[in-house]
Amino acid sequence: MATLPELKDTDKHICALLQTNARLALSSVAETVGLSVPAVSDHVRKLEEQGIILGYHAKLNPEPLGFDITAFIFVDVDSSLHYSSFIEICKTIPEVLECHATTGNSSHLLKIRTKNTRSLEKLLSVFQQIEGVQRTTTNLVLSTHIETFSLAVQPAEKDKI
Repeated sequence: MATLPELKDTDKHICALLQTNARLALSSVAETVGLSVPAVSDHVRKLEEQGIILGYHAKLNPEPLGFDITAFIFVDVDSSLHYSSFIEICKTIPEVLECHATTGNSSHLLKIRTKNTRSLEKLLSVFQQIEGVQRTTTNLVLSTHIETFSLAVQPAEKDKI
């Protein structure tokens, strides 16, 4: 993976604004960071090209959409020979929100959302049938108090405590 350049304060400021509200008009961003709209547009385009801004998404409330179960599933895959195929299969399962290779007692950690315990049971059966999966351990989420993808991106003058 190529190393990314160190972000300038202006780019950090733009990133912080857009991750808070991706629908913020570029004119508002420009006013806040003290640049023209074309200059901000150029910064945003470069941030996208560099892979720093990966996309723009609407955050949906899962409950009104019927996704009442959130769970973290620890998965033990028996060999690194099966890791790639396991990950590729996970990418095809819409309930899988996150898939992480981990250290510790399990090789992978999945975050899933599903409609009910019946659909969770079927999903666990799917995971347990994947070649190389030795064991799954599931932790159900009772309530969520913090859930974000926002990073603590701030210009240098705000970095000091």
